[in-house]
Amino acid sequence: MSEFSFDIVSKVDGQSLADAINQAQREIATRFDFKNSRSSIELADFTITIIADDEMKLRNVVDIMQNKCVKRGVSLKALKYGKAEPAAGGTLRQIVTCAQGIEKDQAKKVVEAIKGAKLKVNSQIQDEQIRVSGKSKDDLQKAIALVKAMALDFPVQFVNYR
Repeated sequence: MSEFSFDIVSKVDGQSLADAINQAQREIATRFDFKNSRSSIELADFTITIIADDEMKLRNVVDIMQNKCVKRGVSLKALKYGKAEPAAGGTLRQIVTCAQGIEKDQAKKVVEAIKGAKLKVNSQIQDEQIRVSGKSKDDLQKAIALVKAMALDFPVQFVNYR
């Protein structure tokens, strides 16, 4: 009997993120409460830079960005917020990084949970993803349900079904 497998990954679609940031830029440019302000939002290599005049405008820009990300299907769990720091000209800058891949300690928790469920599957960490394999498709589906039910602080996707 053949062996079936799938991979658990944590990736953000770059195009969806870029679309969300572009929509947020358009909304900031047209909103009345941002008139004559130096508020902006930019994306470079899965790093978002938010610049705003004050704390309130910074919160508003973050809120706009989060709404646009949700509408484009980008999980907010993937966004890691840095501290707001003073920037040039009396503005505030906040760096938001978009997590790609599963960190080792988080991957270990997922693997331990799968092994603790006593399913007849093997799971191993490969780079920034987890490969789960087993002889029964039913056991693999139970493993997927288990991972989906876990309260993880990063988004998960299931790919490479074989």
